[in-house]
Amino acid sequence: MSDALKLANVHKRFGETPIIRGVDLAVAPGERHAIIGPNGAGKSTLFNLISGRYTPSEGEIALHGKRISGLAPHQINRRGLSRSFQITNLFQNMTVFENLRCSLLWAQGYKYSFWHLVGRQTALNEAAEQWLERLGLSARRDVPASLLTYAEQRTLEIGTTIAGGADVILLDEPTAGMGLAERDHTMAMISEVTQDKTLLMVEHDMGVVFELADRISVLVYGQIIASDTPEAIRANAAVQEAYLGEAH
Repeated sequence: MSDALKLANVHKRFGETPIIRGVDLAVAPGERHAIIGPNGAGKSTLFNLISGRYTPSEGEIALHGKRISGLAPHQINRRGLSRSFQITNLFQNMTVFENLRCSLLWAQGYKYSFWHLVGRQTALNEAAEQWLERLGLSARRDVPASLLTYAEQRTLEIGTTIAGGADVILLDEPTAGMGLAERDHTMAMISEVTQDKTLLMVEHDMGVVFELADRISVLVYGQIIASDTPEAIRANAAVQEAYLGEAH
């Protein structure tokens, strides 16, 4: 079985400045894989390379064995990869229901069309209602996204990321800025809605990382210095020195 996602000798330079310096990474189908590392390590740049916002200076990125490096973000999305962002990215003036329905359009077979009224598409609207229930947002169905709490907005963005049917999901700091109760709720929601999917996440909260991840890769100065199980990463002296801290 081929890797769900594979990076081979990926580099990214901005001018003469190297940011990503020869990353090799393989994520198996159904795996939950976390990338950790100090600020400035290149984690967001790596996500932007995988999702098509940036093109690698060198190397190759493959999704289910087929090269995606160099493709536009929407082309990569239609091949089965979707991502969330550090800064919540929603249609702020649309309701929770409308945001979810938009994320479902392509997966439900609705392409560019001026003669189909979405309000009349029964299967589409039922699917959006089901996602409201899964995310615990049914009570906020008709509320504009701009009026949601921060945690609710993060939940909605994760939902729109996953609802479109992609089987490889990238989550960029999904619990950042949350209190303990909100974080625990979000972790449980992510665990439920990503079942049977491949998950790659960037996260600073080590409690979230060690709870959710099957494997962890540590990125430091644009290079992966370790990639292993949570237990092995926790015990790795080089990781402790570079990121977790000796006291941890």
